[in-house]
Amino acid sequence: MKIITDGIRKSLPSGERIGLVPTMGALHAGHLSLVDAIRPQCDVVVMSIFVNPLQFNNAADLAKYPRTEDADAALAAGAGVDLLWIPEQTEIYPGETKLEDAGWLGSVFEGVHRPGHFAGMLTVVRRLFQLVNPSVAIFGEKDFQQLALIRQMVKAHSLPIEILAGPTIRESDGLAMASRNRFVTQREVAARLPEALRYLQGSSKPASVRLTEARNLLGAPLEVEYLELIDPLTWAPISDEFRGQARAILAASLDGVRLIDNDLVEIR
Repeated sequence: MKIITDGIRKSLPSGERIGLVPTMGALHAGHLSLVDAIRPQCDVVVMSIFVNPLQFNNAADLAKYPRTEDADAALAAGAGVDLLWIPEQTEIYPGETKLEDAGWLGSVFEGVHRPGHFAGMLTVVRRLFQLVNPSVAIFGEKDFQQLALIRQMVKAHSLPIEILAGPTIRESDGLAMASRNRFVTQREVAARLPEALRYLQGSSKPASVRLTEARNLLGAPLEVEYLELIDPLTWAPISDEFRGQARAILAASLDGVRLIDNDLVEIR
């Protein structure tokens, strides 16, 4: 594996199908599963590690975001990454930066609780695409709203990039893997998030009743920001008359750490 800290363009092979795995580091099994998923779809796997300041609306959150580059490099090499790109901020943002417009979808759910986050996220993703020019890129379904916005941006700009979705990887207690999980001390409480999702999946009650009972499963000390069943095509909350595949989306804070999760729910 080759590690690149500047000048990614000159390090990319010509005539090869490039697959990009964008990350902010603090790698875990979820990230490595993305490498496994994209490998058959490309000739060269490029993983980027860049903690993007534009997508943090809280300076303290940015400052405490875990940075573990040596451990990350070892994990990336073991997963079969060909090029590990750890750029300086000046390579990503060499001058004045115009933010991408996240539109309506960027203003709901996560957008309410993290204003400006999605504009910053889309801006860095488009910049990574410009520098790497991948044929295919992969993002985890755990960040379901992010994935939808990236696909929306690719379509809006007619970018010739295939966007793959990697399934959510979970820890032994069901908690969706995330770099911030290391800061959670009340793991038995955090495990209520996947428990609530499983309840929504297993219940046969009307959607509104399912949601009320799932919210009751969460409770203090979790600070629930939202728990909703949505139509994944419109992102509108579903009614009790809805039939088909809905998506349960959930965000809560615990120990000062935001946790998000989602899963498919079949409504019959």
